[in-house]
Amino acid sequence: MKLKAKLTFWVGFLFFMILLLAIVSGYYVYRLKKDTNNILVDNYNTVHYSRNMLLALEDFRTSNKSVQLFEYNLRLQNRNITERGEQEVNERVNRHFLNLKEDTKNVSVLADLRKDIFHLMYLNMQAIEHKNDVANATAEKAILAISIVGAICFMIAFVLLINLPIAIAGPMVQLADSIKQIAAGNYKMRLHFKRRDELGAVSKSFNTMAQKLEEYTDSNLGKILQHKKRIEALIDNMHDAVIGIDEEKTVLFANTPACLISGLKLVELEGENLEEIASVNDLIKNLLNKINSLHQESGHLGMFQVCVAGKQNYFDLEVIDINIVPTGEEGAQFIGQFILLKDVTRFKERDVAKTNFIGTVSHELKTPIASIRMGIQLLENKRIGDLNQEQQDLLEGIADDTARLLKITGELLDIAQVESGAIQMRLTEAAIESIVDYALLANRSMFEQKQIRIDVELERNLPMVLIDREKAAWVLTNLLSNAIRYSDVGGVIAIAAKRMGARVLLRVEDHGQGIPAQYLMKIFDRYFRVPGSTKEGTGLGLSISKEFIESMGGEIDVQSVLGSGSTFFVYLPIAPPRPSA
Repeated sequence: MKLKAKLTFWVGFLFFMILLLAIVSGYYVYRLKKDTNNILVDNYNTVHYSRNMLLALEDFRTSNKSVQLFEYNLRLQNRNITERGEQEVNERVNRHFLNLKEDTKNVSVLADLRKDIFHLMYLNMQAIEHKNDVANATAEKAILAISIVGAICFMIAFVLLINLPIAIAGPMVQLADSIKQIAAGNYKMRLHFKRRDELGAVSKSFNTMAQKLEEYTDSNLGKILQHKKRIEALIDNMHDAVIGIDEEKTVLFANTPACLISGLKLVELEGENLEEIASVNDLIKNLLNKINSLHQESGHLGMFQVCVAGKQNYFDLEVIDINIVPTGEEGAQFIGQFILLKDVTRFKERDVAKTNFIGTVSHELKTPIASIRMGIQLLENKRIGDLNQEQQDLLEGIADDTARLLKITGELLDIAQVESGAIQMRLTEAAIESIVDYALLANRSMFEQKQIRIDVELERNLPMVLIDREKAAWVLTNLLSNAIRYSDVGGVIAIAAKRMGARVLLRVEDHGQGIPAQYLMKIFDRYFRVPGSTKEGTGLGLSISKEFIESMGGEIDVQSVLGSGSTFFVYLPIAPPRPSA
């Protein structure tokens, strides 16, 4: 139990006992007061009234005032009947008094009246003795209860008086002595409080401090400097640019490639704040803007362009957090970051060359493929002549291969545009209904061949969207053809559209084989195909679709359950309202 909890408990318990003592004392004082009042009010008054009535009987025959005095005290007594048997005696007194008033010389009535009054006094005297005994008993109980509660309070106070200084002052004295030892240079000093309270935590923190001081004094400064120089040599000989900063973004070190890229000398970097350097250096400014724009403190941050010696260079930017676990602590502490710029210029150049090659080859292939398609159409013309069945089958196979080649070359051209950054969007207002109609018409032969039912559900009064009609139609056509390809014969495909805030959601849902969960994050990657898939494809359609939709300011997503089908979501921006004339 914590020391605070212990003190709270015992002090609270002592307060409770003191409060109980006050309550018990007050209760018994009230009881004694009540018993005393009962004696004075109930019994003493009756004795007083009886005495006055006896005195009045002395001059009853001769004095009219004595009669009035008797009557007055008798009325008071009639209202003060409190004891058992007192009512019967009081009634006899009243009856004898009336008889005496009729015959004042009747000695026997007078004697009976005196006897009854004395009996009345006797009853109340007995009651006084009884109530006095009860009051004495109450007083004895009060003394016993108050003594017990008072003794408990005394013992608790005594225990606190003895133990509290030992529990607090003793460890504090030890702590003070240990601090003096540490101040004198004795870093091997340790506290051994085997407690789980606040003093135990103080002991643990003190020992951790002493251990750190001991480690610091025992360390070899020469070895530290040697290791520092070795690390600096390793960093300086790296081919990649490296900048090290602390938690306050102060530059701790920078290697030669970093100085070369930034155009700054080492003395202009080390010891300076990175944000202050950014105010006078464009490279550092762009570097910080890149990091801040991604709202990311650590990890791979993508491509970073730098102009070095008049040539555009490309670097792969990565920020690595440095965390250590201090001695005696459990959690890691952030102490700085590595900023790593890996030169990927040659890889970028190769990628550009590959893209150009793909674009060139695809463009050059489209013309002969188109010629082949035209030749196939001419051969299929009945005016040229009839073909036998074998020739017809061969021609159909050539036509299918030609269509597939044409689709592949088209996708390769599109991806070449995307990779080169030459993709151009002609954004115009368009109706979702027209895009859906185009995609249905383009895939009509496919879903009729597989006997697939297309359910279209478009929300009424859908707003116009701001898109590239051609590319949006291409995306929906591609999504619909994929859904048909992976659906079973006689299946159902749903196309739906509705407004969601400032966007229109276009949904394509099939009930085909679905996509395994581990591949959902990869299906929009270029050239990716789900392993084990038997369907034809280049793995570019979804990647191109994503690039097209995002270039239009939209978003594309997918949900899929293996064996239950897939649903693709396309979010398109709503066209802004036209200004009123």
